[in-house]
Formats: sequence, C-alpha cells, structure tokens
Amino acid sequence: MTTSAKKRIWGWFMFDWASQPYNTLLLTFIFGPYFAELVTAQYVADGMEVDLAKASAQSMWGWVLTISGLLIALSAPVLGAVADSTGRKLPYIWVFSVLYVIGAAGTWHADPQGFSLPLVMGLFIVGLIGMEFATIFTNAMLPDLGTREEIGRISGSGWAMGYWGGLLALVFALLFLAENSEGRTLIGLSPLGGLDSEQREGTRFVGVFSAIWFILFMVPFYIWVRDSKDRPARTKGVIAAGLRNLGRTIKRLPKSPSLANYLASSMLYRDALNGMYTFGGVYAVGVLGWSVVDVGVFGILAVIGGAIAAYLGGRADSRFGPKPVILVSIIALIIAAISIVMITPTSIFGFAVLDEGVVAGRTASDIAFYLAGILVGAAGGTIQSASRTMMVRQANPNRMTEAFGLYALAGKATSFLAPGLIALVTTLSGSQRIGVTPLIGLFLLGLVLLLWVKPDGEDASVWESGT
Repeated sequence: MTTSAKKRIWGWFMFDWASQPYNTLLLTFIFGPYFAELVTAQYVADGMEVDLAKASAQSMWGWVLTISGLLIALSAPVLGAVADSTGRKLPYIWVFSVLYVIGAAGTWHADPQGFSLPLVMGLFIVGLIGMEFATIFTNAMLPDLGTREEIGRISGSGWAMGYWGGLLALVFALLFLAENSEGRTLIGLSPLGGLDSEQREGTRFVGVFSAIWFILFMVPFYIWVRDSKDRPARTKGVIAAGLRNLGRTIKRLPKSPSLANYLASSMLYRDALNGMYTFGGVYAVGVLGWSVVDVGVFGILAVIGGAIAAYLGGRADSRFGPKPVILVSIIALIIAAISIVMITPTSIFGFAVLDEGVVAGRTASDIAFYLAGILVGAAGGTIQSASRTMMVRQANPNRMTEAFGLYALAGKATSFLAPGLIALVTTLSGSQRIGVTPLIGLFLLGLVLLLWVKPDGEDASVWESGT
C-alpha cells in the first residue's frame, strides 16, 4: 500500500472522527436530554402533571426526529443517483458539511429563559440532515479504499475512530461544559470560559463546540481524500440521468432479492438502534430521574464499548464476513432492549431493589441501565460498521453512491416510523417505558429478514444490464 493510499484511508477515517459529536453530544447524550428537560419544564409551567409532561417531551423529541427522517428518506436516493451520474462526491460533502456546522452551532439558541421551539427544532434538523447526507457520500467511497477482503477491517477501524472521537468530545463536554442542576460540570467546575450556568450556556455551547470540532478535524479529509478518477465527471443532464438510473435500480429490486431483503432488514434494525440511541438519554432522564451529567457518564461507557467492539468487529467482518457479525449484534440488541424496558427505579426484571446507592451513589437500577448501555454501544458499533460493509457486497458496484442513498432511505424509512411509533405509543399510554417497546419488534423483524440475505450478494450477471 502506497503512502498516498494510506493517507486517503486516514483522511476517510477522519470524517467519522469529525462528525461523531453530532450523534454523541447532540442527538444522544447531552442536547437530546437537555431538550427534553426544557420542554418538560415548559409543560409543567403551563400546568401539566409532571409524568405526563415528561412523556409529552419524549413525544416532541420523537416528532423532531420523524420530520428529519422523512426529509432524509425522500431525498437521499435521488442525491445518490445524481452523484453517481456526475462521477463526483466531494462537492456534495462540502455542501452538507456547511449544513452540519450551521445546525450544530444553532442549538445555542435553546435558552431556558425563553426560546423559539420551531427555530431550535429547525436548526437541529438542518444539522442532522447535513450530517446524514455527508455520511452517504463518504460511505460510498469505501469500496475504493481497499480490496473486498480489506474493506471490513477498514470500515470497522473507521467506525472505531468515530467512537473514540465521540468519546473524547463527550469527556471534554462533561468535564468543562455541560452543567447539572447545581451549575457544575462532572468534576465540580463551573462551565469553561465564564459561560453562565444559570442560562445553561455550558450545555448550550456543546453545539458550538461540535461545529468547531467538525471544522478542525475535517481538514485532513479535505487534504487527503479525492474523488475516484475511474469515472469522468459530468455536468450536463446529470439530474435526468440520475433519476432514470434510480428508477431502473428500484425496478430491478425484485430481480435482486438479496439486496431487497437486506435493505428491508437494515431498515428495521438500524432504525430500532437509532431509536435506542436517540431516546436512551431522554428515557433515563424521565424514568430514572438522571441529570444530563448522569446521562453523559452513561454515554462514556457506551461509547467505549462501541469503540472497542467496532474495531474487533471489523476484524471479525474481514474473517467471517459481515452477515454473522450482524446476526450476533441484533440478538445482543434485542437482549439489551428488553432489559432496558424491564429496569425501573425500584425493580429489575420485576425483582424489587432498594432505592439506595450501592456503588458510588448509584442504585442497582442505575448500574443495570449502565450495563445495558454498554451492551447497546458494543453491539451498535459492530452492527453499523458491518452494515456498510454488507451494503458494499450487496450493491451494484457501478452505482455505489446511489446504493448508499437507498441504504440511507432504508435507514430512514423507519427512522421516521420508529420515533413516530414511540411518540404515538408514549402519548397513548402516558408511559415512557411502554413507549419504547416498539423497538423490540423492529429488531425481531430485521433479524427474520436478514436470514434471506446472501452473504456475498447477487451474482455479477444481475448488474450487467442497465448499469
């Protein structure tokens, strides 16, 4: 492997490192729970009963993710098809990187003393769309980074890099930015740089910090990563050509059942996983009464588990292929999902526990939730890395960006359904615990559909016509 090839791979790794804080800090462990706190406080101030206010806040967060998921699902395949027709990916990554930065920094406007809910929701959605679309185009570069046998290891190492980047960003945010109800960070300090804890400026600055992090660490990506020269760039008629090719790909899906089943399977299990990530912190705040800092500690453990497992899973992927790795990961996630639903402040799987601190002030229920979170992080890191490797095996090699656009569509088709189901079930039941149970069913359905997926994808003859 030449030095330039190594740099290209390391540059590609840096996208995962740079973009991960949007998932770790904003979507999951800090801003999401903080948003739920703000909305809950507003509902209580308006006279709503506390438990109902918490459930309503979870529903609101679900609708935010539902809207963003719909926008991504409807646009991703078209953008991917157009990108394949132009033969270029980097210009799209530039554009969506700008949206990432604007949206991440915009969460600063979530002022507890009064903020525009539509504005904050809108900016968050803009950033999330930027992150997701940029990911589509960087994922589509994976086949160009190594041989068929190497890409599993490369994907796993990249995903592990993302987790370590997210972990470092999360630790920094917890130590120096995000404050608890007493206005102190995890180590008892006031937020960095004189940020006003009464205005929750430390927690709000996490979005700005994520934007700065992204800008800084994307520099190696833009220096070392270039579009493949195998296909010449086109500018004329690319939209029409892209749409025609997308139409042919969709019509061909019944003739490529392995790809169709994989898209359906991943649609279900990846969105169930996203539901666990995006509602985990909100759930812990509402059900276990955790603070944002408590959720952050939970996040550190989950991210460490994910980083280690993604690296090891990449090795397993290269040796055994992605399908066995995905199967084992889904089973682990089903166990974790059931465990989470069965943990309450006073019981674990129906067995009563003392509402007292047993380790470092943590109750048995807290510790059980931490363990479930570690399992989610480990299985989640492994399954996401193996899933994009599996997509490379299933897709038409001549339409890889379009394929990852469909992959994003599959990932978002129930990404608006899963949050919507959680929001709906939570609203109808008035219970956060009951509200997250649809995720278990999505995992099970994804597991069943995966059984019909060929480990190495379709025969080459399937893609010979109409490529």
